[in-house]
Amino acid sequence: MSNSTASRAFANLNGNYELKGSAGRQQKAVTVDGVTLNGPLSDNRDGERFLEDAFQIIMNEAVKKGTDVTEKVCDWKEPGKLREIMDLELRETGENHERLLQRCHDVAKYSVKTSHPRFFNQLFAGLDHHSLAGRFLTEALNSSQYTYEVAPVFVLMEEVVLSTLRSLIGWDSGDGIFCPGGSISNLYAMNLARYRAFPEVKQRGLWAVPRLAVFTSKECHYSVGKSASVLGVGLQNVHPVKVDERGVMIPEDLDEQIEKARSQGSVPFLVSATSGTTILGAFDPLDKIADVCEKHKLWFHVDAAWGGSALLSKKHKHLLKGIDRADSVAWNPHKMLMAGLQSSAFLMKDSSGLLKQCHSANATYLFQQDKFYDMSYDTGDKSIQCGRKVDCLKLWLMWKATGTLGLEQRVDRAFAYTRYLVEEMKKRGGFQLVVEPQFVNLCFWYVPPSLRGEEGSEGYQEKLSKVAPTIKERMVKKGSMMVGYQPHQDKVNFFRLVVISPQITRADLDFFLDEIESLGRDL
Repeated sequence: MSNSTASRAFANLNGNYELKGSAGRQQKAVTVDGVTLNGPLSDNRDGERFLEDAFQIIMNEAVKKGTDVTEKVCDWKEPGKLREIMDLELRETGENHERLLQRCHDVAKYSVKTSHPRFFNQLFAGLDHHSLAGRFLTEALNSSQYTYEVAPVFVLMEEVVLSTLRSLIGWDSGDGIFCPGGSISNLYAMNLARYRAFPEVKQRGLWAVPRLAVFTSKECHYSVGKSASVLGVGLQNVHPVKVDERGVMIPEDLDEQIEKARSQGSVPFLVSATSGTTILGAFDPLDKIADVCEKHKLWFHVDAAWGGSALLSKKHKHLLKGIDRADSVAWNPHKMLMAGLQSSAFLMKDSSGLLKQCHSANATYLFQQDKFYDMSYDTGDKSIQCGRKVDCLKLWLMWKATGTLGLEQRVDRAFAYTRYLVEEMKKRGGFQLVVEPQFVNLCFWYVPPSLRGEEGSEGYQEKLSKVAPTIKERMVKKGSMMVGYQPHQDKVNFFRLVVISPQITRADLDFFLDEIESLGRDL
């Protein structure tokens, strides 16, 4: 029956009978537990009309206004006021078409516009329209990426994308999977490293392993500690390795820490290096760390969730020299490449099937052994999840549109943005770098006129610590831009500026500097 005929049948439901088929035959309605089953529960025509109207709102409010530099980055409201405006409570009866469209409008209006050219707050920003189309299509198809029978296109597509990412690392073969975020990729690395060292842990649990030891820099992402906690390794068994003034791991201290842990009865099994630390953007010396890992026969993981995209740049890929010697890599294309949240790849050099051996549960309702096609395409048992969102399409479609050279230009431009801002800051009074940037993380203090020349005086650090939070509050409430700040180690609050959006122009960079001065001049 065609869609139009089905809709007509629904619309002509009358009493206990409904019109069925092109011949107009009437059929007695079937009722089970008081529920009539013959007709559809909803009318596709109404749903399609709502989608068409909602897409117009999405295009106007989220896409067009969301990238328009003359619009606000955010329309700030305090939680109580926002709750009142949004009317978030759920009720027994549904709302009409017009009210729902207003809901969509309000959601867009009061959300932060992360695609705005003056959104510098996170390690993701900007908008790639082809990737967004991939995200729309992913949602419309609503597939789960675990078997070839359910997701044939995406199973093949994911392997092509993962293989291409592995080739950029320098691996001719290997394995991998898309994960729900870099934190989960880091957890996968720890779980696999433990499984390789103690495969019996899968069956016997923690009774099967001795006290283990993980090594990572003091600047690592907090997910390394979380993974140790979740997996039962324990936070106390994550050994922080010293870093230099740039936040780069010191390999000599790593070697000493491993020897020390062994002497205390622990069993080292994993070293997690970082390529692009979250705050300072530091790159650990991978070749030297790989030497230490080979010496001690440890799993070598590189958290390149942030910095991995530098591999696409001929100018800057040297930052990751030695990454090909890693056992596993975490890489988030949703960050610098702007593939859209979320696109997080976990990549492995191993091609023996270790990923599946570690995580498989062999669920018979999904992974039947007598299927009519090659079951090697059923990749779902590599994951700790069952249902798994399709995360490859947005990256694949964006890559098809821009090509590898286009992605390289994005990376190079981000570095150029950063270099421009560094030079401009040095020309202006009040901007003080925390450290010369190794990557595209630009960390700085703004010192207002009232504090200049007061460095080292009593109370200076306390006063300086209040500058960034105050400027941040003012910019957010004004809606002019957003940039993050934080204290770090022994340093008081400073700004961390990340400039990666392809929508940004030099005028936006100049505006940023001017706005910081304007908002902080009277402090």
